Amino acid sequence: QKAGQLFSGLLAMNVVFLGSAFISSMIFNQVAITLADVWILLSILKVLCLFWIIYYLLGTSRQPHAVLYRDSHAGAIWIRGSVLLFGTCSILLNVFHIGYSTILVQCKSRVEIVFPSIGILFICTQAYFLWHHSKDCIQVQHNFTRCGLMLTIATNLLLWLLAVTNDTLHVEIESQLREVERRFSGKAPSSHPHWCNETTLCTCPNTTICKVFQKGYILLYPFNTEYCLVCCSVLYVMWKNVGRRISHHHVLHTKPKFKLQGVVFGPLLGTAAVIIGACVFMIYQIQATSLAPSRQVFVIYYSYYIVLLPLMSVGAVIGTIIHALEKKELDTLKNPTRSLDVVLLMGAALGQIGMSYFSTATEAKHARHAGQHTVAAELPGEEETTLSSKQEHSQTPPGKEEDTKEQNGEAYSQRRVSVLELGQEIRKASLSYIHTYSHLSWKRRVLREISFFLVLCNIILWVMPTFGAHPVFENGMERSFYGYSTWFVIVNFGLPLGVFYRMHSVGGLLEVYVTA
Repeated sequence: QKAGQLFSGLLAMNVVFLGSAFISSMIFNQVAITLADVWILLSILKVLCLFWIIYYLLGTSRQPHAVLYRDSHAGAIWIRGSVLLFGTCSILLNVFHIGYSTILVQCKSRVEIVFPSIGILFICTQAYFLWHHSKDCIQVQHNFTRCGLMLTIATNLLLWLLAVTNDTLHVEIESQLREVERRFSGKAPSSHPHWCNETTLCTCPNTTICKVFQKGYILLYPFNTEYCLVCCSVLYVMWKNVGRRISHHHVLHTKPKFKLQGVVFGPLLGTAAVIIGACVFMIYQIQATSLAPSRQVFVIYYSYYIVLLPLMSVGAVIGTIIHALEKKELDTLKNPTRSLDVVLLMGAALGQIGMSYFSTATEAKHARHAGQHTVAAELPGEEETTLSSKQEHSQTPPGKEEDTKEQNGEAYSQRRVSVLELGQEIRKASLSYIHTYSHLSWKRRVLREISFFLVLCNIILWVMPTFGAHPVFENGMERSFYGYSTWFVIVNFGLPLGVFYRMHSVGGLLEVYVTA
């Protein structure tokens, strides 16, 4: 077992170093190694992975006594659902890439159509494989299975590394947007920034379908990096489970079920955070689609985070203290899934922390320059609106006074009945709450409330950056401070890790909620 893990690990290490050398050469010397060369290498790796996955599905897993044990902790429904969600979005991303390259086929390489086409086939096959076999503890062909899993992990890592560093299409679209703004403002042609290259000569025609492909590519780009990270984590657990024999102590005889009964304050506060966050997200997205988003929309977005994150921190600290005081038998059995969860949470947190520190230097410089100016905010027309509304209410036609009284009486009686019904429902909910919580200690109650609140908060903080809200890239401050390409790498390295951290936190907090 140790020898098989060693050699499969060496295989993955050599593949990752080879791919990293190609990608690094492309970044620093585009004459020696081009992006097409990197795509050809990754296409070969994808095809090899496809052959192994098909062999595993049709051959290895169907042998007698191949899968005697299944890891109940591996391949949780939320992680497999993430594979399907991010995989679907990655397929759409490749479709947009193919459509965009097809429109500009006269100035683009054929590899730009072949590479995403192979990517679609690879994503579909890998997603099916992980959905059905992520819990397998394979007992035959150990070394070949380990090498196949490690080759697939290395391929996903290289795809992630390329997605983080390759800003070719983004630079191309950015240069086109600058050209549109220049023509709209009537300015003279300016010299291209240092990050522009020959790809800027390939201009998208002024058609709706081309703009749709561009917008879709930009919107779905982070999903591809998320997909690669999630697949790597699931494949690593499968690699650790090769040849593993699970004893009866590891099997969950009574699996706790998720129930919403017994929690009130956590869902209320969490739902409020989700609703407010959704409103902030929609306001931001509407403003961000314009050529020049206002400064106020960034203030609203960051203010939401400034209020919510301290509340989550306080709740997490209180929950940690209560969990330490709770005298409950811990599950100390060795499990690769749980060990990986800890490593992933710690590693994924570094992405958000790193981006925060990089932004801090920019904000400090901006604050020093902005300290000389004052911004006055006012609410225009508030008194006039209030006064006009009073006038409208006071100008009631004399002939309609009796009808108005009758309508008010009927409305009052209807409101009274609805209030009584609402009171009865609240009473029923209170009795159900007391009945459900009667057997739980106060520590368990607080733990369930806090964990449910944190679950909802992490969900909205996962949704906002995942579906397009990227103020760290769109406000322009860090981009002008570090340069386009440098900040592109920082964002695409830290943002997917931050999203992955939120998603992984939801799974861990749900486990805390259920077991409490």
